[in-house]
Amino acid sequence: MVELLTSAQMRAAEQAAMASGAVTGLELMERAGQGVVKAALDAWPELAHSANKAVVLCGPGNNGGDGFVIARLLKQRGWEVEVFLYGTPEKLPPDARANYEKWHGLGDVAGFADQCVGRIESCDLVIDALFGTGLTRPIPAEMAAVAQSLAHRKGTVRRVAVDLPTGLCSDSGRILGDNPSAVFPSDLTVSFHTLKLGHVLGQGPQICGQVAVADIGLNAVDDTSQDGAIVTLYDGPPRSALAKQSFGYKYSHGHALILTGPSGKTGAGRLAARAALRVGAGLVTLGTPHEAVTEVAAQITALMLTEIDTPDLLTRVLSDPRLNALCFGPGFGVARAGAFLPAVLASGRATVLDADALTALAQSDSGFASLHENCVLTPHAGEFKRLFPDLAARLADPSLTGPAYSKVDATRSAAQRAGCTVLFKGPDTVIASPDGQCTVSAAVYERAAPWLATAGAGDVLAGLIAGLMARGFPPHQAAETAAWLHVESARCFGPGLIAEDLPETLPKVLRGLGL
Repeated sequence: MVELLTSAQMRAAEQAAMASGAVTGLELMERAGQGVVKAALDAWPELAHSANKAVVLCGPGNNGGDGFVIARLLKQRGWEVEVFLYGTPEKLPPDARANYEKWHGLGDVAGFADQCVGRIESCDLVIDALFGTGLTRPIPAEMAAVAQSLAHRKGTVRRVAVDLPTGLCSDSGRILGDNPSAVFPSDLTVSFHTLKLGHVLGQGPQICGQVAVADIGLNAVDDTSQDGAIVTLYDGPPRSALAKQSFGYKYSHGHALILTGPSGKTGAGRLAARAALRVGAGLVTLGTPHEAVTEVAAQITALMLTEIDTPDLLTRVLSDPRLNALCFGPGFGVARAGAFLPAVLASGRATVLDADALTALAQSDSGFASLHENCVLTPHAGEFKRLFPDLAARLADPSLTGPAYSKVDATRSAAQRAGCTVLFKGPDTVIASPDGQCTVSAAVYERAAPWLATAGAGDVLAGLIAGLMARGFPPHQAAETAAWLHVESARCFGPGLIAEDLPETLPKVLRGLGL
């Protein structure tokens, strides 16, 4: 697992390291500058073999101090370097001022003005060391022209952000303010110690380009810090988690029940059931209304089938204790889902609520009171808005200018309110549980899989979660593992993917894990 820090948590880590005497602020700044230069030359090796032109934009804080270190290191490599400072040297923090003085012995520092634009257009490398993670308001108006120039120079000038592109919120990945162009786009963003939430949430991946992490010698952040529990970036399950017992039999690996919609709408349920079986559930049964039994029976082989027309029939089927997981909602119909919802939740089974079941839950009189800790809710943005309208409104509010309310904040609040695990879908999928545990499963950067935006992909994800819960995975672990496998299957298959391909690609992904 990779830590994803807020700006406050990162500051606390730096302050703790300096307070312990393990490192000084100047040493951290030097390491940061060295890390940025190394990452840039690793990304563009051709820059290492000749003298080039660089423009370094320095801000009024310690991020600007990192910029002065970078300028000095590039100058020592024989580069032609121009430095622009937003602010005045007299107001720089002590460590940044010390590095300003070191640079001043090698070159000039110009004031931040319109001439930045002309210099950017004629250089090879631009370093954005203006604000980093410290910005909590929209960029100043005088920076807008520079931001636009950087946007127009994509592909002709290599753009590097120090810790975070200027104008992007470190904690949410949102552009600060309501102007979508008020941000400095980057081709490479070099983060220090670990990634920040803003690198993987929201618009962060679009603005950051690619990300690299420079080790500056800090220890892991205390999970009991005042800013709350650490969020982790899920990087895949251990082999042992998905391995099956060599002496097991089908019922020892669980029995999942997937409820389908009426005739003509059974495809979503069949996709979920196929995924549950492929991910290792010992048995999977489709619960289908009478009118659709023939339709479903004609299209399945390894899956089992039982007729479920009413909530009473569902309760009777669930009297079998070997049925230990349930997936409810895909293609089911909202009105029908509302009628079945009380029986589904009364069973106490490990339950995935998806699609129409989520809309029915939002419309139900009992609301979240009927949910239990073994439930997993899997809303996309529209369903999240129906379930948690106040949280969604806060998340979408463009007027926020401070550390913006993030998808992590919203999902954590939703999980506490619902009393169960919530998986909030998207390229930046966030999984949270009522105990505060929170994971980001991001399909961004090298894990991007845009072809997952296809009909039925969400049904497959619901089935994967149900299949893993049938195998005994706790709800949060089932959700984060399923989300990761979902993306890996899409990446393994590649462009041209349709939802039916996902379960069939899963065996290759599992073999790749050494199973």
